[in-house]
Amino acid sequence: MGPGGIATIIAASSLAVIAIAIAYVVVRFGRLVDEARASLKTLTEETAPLIDEVHTTVTLVNGPLHSINRVSKNIEEMSEKVSEATQGFMNKNGSAVKVAGALLSAAQMNKGRAKKKKKAE
Repeated sequence: MGPGGIATIIAASSLAVIAIAIAYVVVRFGRLVDEARASLKTLTEETAPLIDEVHTTVTLVNGPLHSINRVSKNIEEMSEKVSEATQGFMNKNGSAVKVAGALLSAAQMNKGRAKKKKKAE
């Protein structure tokens, strides 16, 4: 066996080692793909019912929210009407309201003085 024969044996052995290494990598990659497929299947099986439950929950929550929305619109309309009525009353009877406010203030001051006199006695 000459130097060419030895080089051929070394080259063939190297190619065999490389082929075994590639086969090992392919087998490991196949297992990785199988595990990924199993994980994805499990995730899909667990996620689908969860999405259905979330959909049901959102649907159940939206019903009361629509009612609350209607109530808040009614309250808004009512407060606008009260504001308009108060504004109209103040525009028509502004001086009477000021006089009534002054009378109420005077009455409260008289009550306060009367209580102080009773305490002093």
